[in-house]
Amino acid sequence: MVDTATAGAAAATAGNALVPIGAGLAIAAGALATAWAQSTIGAAAMGLMAEKDGMEGRVLLFLALPETMVILGFVTAYLIISTLG
Repeated sequence: MVDTATAGAAAATAGNALVPIGAGLAIAAGALATAWAQSTIGAAAMGLMAEKDGMEGRVLLFLALPETMVILGFVTAYLIISTLG
């Protein structure tokens, strides 16, 4: 006969063990998406600045926008850890 209290505690421990992995995946996915976006934007931005003068401010804005994906990844990881951890 299986003790339900022990089985429930084992399941809760296994579920809590996956919380850091989920938080890490949230940060990693945001970081990889940001790196890919910034590499694409950076290449296009260098071509734009080579052809048109005075576009540095706009290029800086376009390079800063993908950073919000990393910030959202950190927020998601915090929410995962604070609610499930």
